[in-house]
Amino acid sequence: MLNPAWVLRTGRLVMTPVGGADLVDLCAIKADPSVFAVMLGGVRNAAQTAEDLADDVVAWGRYGFGIWAIRESGRFIGIAGLRHRADGRGIALRFALWQEAQGRGLAREAAAAALRFGHDNAGLHRIVAVARESNFASRTVLGSIGMRQVERFGQAGYTMLLYESVLYQQPGD
Repeated sequence: MLNPAWVLRTGRLVMTPVGGADLVDLCAIKADPSVFAVMLGGVRNAAQTAEDLADDVVAWGRYGFGIWAIRESGRFIGIAGLRHRADGRGIALRFALWQEAQGRGLAREAAAAALRFGHDNAGLHRIVAVARESNFASRTVLGSIGMRQVERFGQAGYTMLLYESVLYQQPGD
């Protein structure tokens, strides 16, 4: 059963934890290179997307955070959320929207809601995000929601930038 505390509402968006009913939309967006080529793991086929979805559903139950389906006026426009990075850099904010939903501040709105949820509801002290150095749109979103660039590293031939949001300073930070 869906925990109502996990549903986020912003001025224009409704964000719900991804579930089985989202599989068709997830397959479509994750298969689109114009959207998903820049994401960690890249473009996904249907089997990979189904595996991702299963992992995301488990994450919600295990950690109380995960990936949301983003809807504007009832229409699926993308995803945003929080996921452990496989490279150990931390729990990462992720977002990807259909091209027609880009350029209107919706990514910023969804990313900000996910970041607030991570800090305020999930109790996460530190949240990271990674963007290609050349991905100015994502970098602009991350900066606009208060994340700061703290590291540069190489990955798959690209220069990547690590951003972070730290809720408060702990001794030793």
